[in-house]
Amino acid sequence: MRTYTSPEEIDAQMKAEKERKRQEQEQEEDGGAAQNDVAEAPGCPGSGSDDSDDEGSLKRKGGVEGLIEIENPNRVVQKPKKVTQIEMDEPRQLSRREREEIEKQKAKERYMKMHLAGKTDQAKADLARLAIIRKQREEAAKKKEEEKKAKEAAAAAARGINSLSLK
Repeated sequence: MRTYTSPEEIDAQMKAEKERKRQEQEQEEDGGAAQNDVAEAPGCPGSGSDDSDDEGSLKRKGGVEGLIEIENPNRVVQKPKKVTQIEMDEPRQLSRREREEIEKQKAKERYMKMHLAGKTDQAKADLARLAIIRKQREEAAKKKEEEKKAKEAAAAAARGINSLSLK
C-alpha cells in the first residue's frame, strides 16, 4: 500500500523547516542565549528532531542532505586515535603475500652467502671454470716468455755472427 503526502503536510513541513532555519540564524547571531530558549520550548517543531542539529549548524548541508537524515549502517566513521591508544608493542600480523616476499628475500640472501662461500653447484662450476682459465693464462704467459727468450737468443746469436764477420 502506497501512502502519498498531502499538500497540507508538505506546507506544514516547509513552514517547520523555515522556522528551524530562522531559529538557527538567531542562535548564530545571539550566541548561546537563543539555544536555551529553544531547549525550554517543548512545543517548537524543530527542538526535538535530532541531536545532530548542532553539528548541522556548524557544517551546512547542500541539496537533499539537509532535508533527509540518512544513517548508513555500513559506513564506518573514522575516529581519531590518541597516541596513548595506539599500541606499538604487539607486532601486526603480516599478510600471506608479505610473508612470502620476506621468505623469498631471506632465501635469496642465504643462497648468495652460500654462493660466495663456494658451496653451491653454480659456485663450484664457476670456480672450476676460473681454475681452467688461470691455467690457460699461465701456460700462455710461459709460452710467451719462452718465445721472448728464444728471440733474444736468436738476436744475440745474430749479433755475435755479425760482430765476428766484421772483425
